[in-house]
Amino acid sequence: MKKVIFLLFAAVLMLSFAAPAMALDADLAFGTQETGTAGYTYATAIQTVIQKVDGINVSLLTNSAGNVSSPVLIQEEEADLTMSNSAPAMWAANGGIESANVPECPDVRAIAGGLGHDFVNVMFTQKFVDETGIKTVEELVAQKYPVKLVIKKNGTLGELAAEKVFGVLGVTFDDIVSWGGVVEKTGGAQIKDGLQDDLYQMTVDHIGAGQANTTELCINHAMYDVQLADETLAKLCDEGFDYITVEPNTWNGQTEAIKTVGSQQCVLCSANLDEEVAYAITKAMCENTDVLTEASAALGYFDPSVAGTKALTGCDLHPGALRYYMEMGYINENGEAAK
Repeated sequence: MKKVIFLLFAAVLMLSFAAPAMALDADLAFGTQETGTAGYTYATAIQTVIQKVDGINVSLLTNSAGNVSSPVLIQEEEADLTMSNSAPAMWAANGGIESANVPECPDVRAIAGGLGHDFVNVMFTQKFVDETGIKTVEELVAQKYPVKLVIKKNGTLGELAAEKVFGVLGVTFDDIVSWGGVVEKTGGAQIKDGLQDDLYQMTVDHIGAGQANTTELCINHAMYDVQLADETLAKLCDEGFDYITVEPNTWNGQTEAIKTVGSQQCVLCSANLDEEVAYAITKAMCENTDVLTEASAALGYFDPSVAGTKALTGCDLHPGALRYYMEMGYINENGEAAK
């Protein structure tokens, strides 16, 4: 009897010294773009799965001008979470993005990446190819051809993607103008109309399959899908992009796969976010992929086994997120995909 009493006493004593489970208590602001954008759709889906976690509440704030500048929301503490893309996240965390007026954001960390299936899309008009015989950007640059280029406005990922494509080939937009060419920056509808009317000969964008303006353009006007050289693609990956394939028939008239690069959307947070909260958010996203996919087909590409890799996050993982991925055996301590 004395032995039983002693064992009971020992058990009670051990429990009294055991650390209680930490209860989460966090009200988070999720900065996103306005209703109707892909970013808002993604954010609402992510909000849904995060709020499955007891003690975490998430409110959406439509205070983001776009995924290129959204790291600033984290750095300036205007949001606890936000959506960005891996390349802009990398650029913002490592010196800023001068052309988009984005300062360096050293406090930005990642929760997860690989949300979506967007890619750098390069097109000539078929008329341009027929008249010049130029079929690649590398040929165009070598000839210093005075191309009429039309792209998205400053500060958009489409504009930055175009800047990077030419940049890795040693060319600036000013160089194109000096050749006698044109670099027009405008909205998506104006790009479509200008190419259809042969006012322009080329465009570069960062979009996904089914994007409305490009779909309509390719139906109504003969376009030529440009394949970038392997060396060019490798240099773009060094700039923060990752390889991706555009499947045949993504666009009307495109019968072959196009090997390109892309920068997928990612969820960012502050380095100062509580580690347990970051861990819980990561776990909720990775273990509710069915909910994400139901909200948007593009989120079906989200793969927890690689979501924590640098190629998809752009910037360093939050320690809480890193802990989850390592516990699951998805990545190693260097943030690399487990073999």
